[in-house]
Amino acid sequence: MNVPELLQTMLKKGISDIHFKVGSPPSIRINGKLVSTGFESFTSKHIEEIAYGLLSKEQKEIFDAEDEIDMSYGLEGVSRFRVNIYRQRGTVALTLRVVPLKVKTFEELNLPANILKKLAEEPRGLILFAGITGAGKTTTMNAVLDYINESFAYKIVTIEDPIEYFHKDKKSFISQREVGADTKSFGRGLKYVLRQDPDVVCIGEMRDFEAISAGLTAAETGHLVLSTIHTMDTVQTMDRIVDAYPPHQQHQVRLALSNVVKGIIAQRLIPTIKGDIRLPATEILIGTSLVKKNISEGKSAEIYKLMEQGEYYGMRTFDNDIIKLYKDKKITLEDALENATNPDDLMLKVKGIDREEK
Repeated sequence: MNVPELLQTMLKKGISDIHFKVGSPPSIRINGKLVSTGFESFTSKHIEEIAYGLLSKEQKEIFDAEDEIDMSYGLEGVSRFRVNIYRQRGTVALTLRVVPLKVKTFEELNLPANILKKLAEEPRGLILFAGITGAGKTTTMNAVLDYINESFAYKIVTIEDPIEYFHKDKKSFISQREVGADTKSFGRGLKYVLRQDPDVVCIGEMRDFEAISAGLTAAETGHLVLSTIHTMDTVQTMDRIVDAYPPHQQHQVRLALSNVVKGIIAQRLIPTIKGDIRLPATEILIGTSLVKKNISEGKSAEIYKLMEQGEYYGMRTFDNDIIKLYKDKKITLEDALENATNPDDLMLKVKGIDREEK
């Protein structure tokens, strides 16, 4: 079976993920919804041919030893894929996440360009991109990285697992390191990154204590640090960082975080009324002096109120942004409520809008 040909056939507008397992036709996710391709069910032999066709000799050895592997795969001139190969019920299965070849601009991604550009122009500190799997946080982080690359003569070092977007040098000099291929582990790569004279450090994901600790240290030592983190919103992001540390260190970590945080951008993707694309709803926290004070004191509820009232600084909550998308007739009420942080509060605002329109 010709793997590149199969993937090329399956790549249509709006596909974000492709899933293969034995005994079922492949499934694809289009604009957030999982649908069957209608192909014939794949046998164990078919799936193994696809999986092993994507793996190098070294990667095959890792998969055979560990029964799962994360990697990237490029289809020249078409797309790149983030690939996870694993075993289920004793057979090989795999998931491919489509990664476009070109890094899109803030405007193309329907993101708040002014706020993101202002954050990208910070000379030092910590900027985090939060969201669940498939929320677009890695895409947004790479758009910020591309803007920095275009705008400043910096040394940028990324540590990723795997590399998703390839960046060419523009104004900046950029080194992209992939776990497994270029460094043995996140921890090892992050241990030595500060000796590589970076201005900007990009960590693919703050997934464990090692990465969180290294990211905070890099930000504290005067670098600009970008990273994604797998959390639901901005407040949960701060709690996740603090909770990664033992209890006796958590007060010190809150102080460190309050000193370095420049911004946290959390994302959710919501289908449009037409259903042809998904639009990002964003929650944005900016590290103002009052926000920093509340972070250091662990006052999460106060931080949320500051976001609700912080439009002047570029801050917003998910519900602020979702109500705007609904008011602009871009999303349905059902999807607005499904993605709201406080659906009851959002419904009250919606009733206010509906009364104004009448």
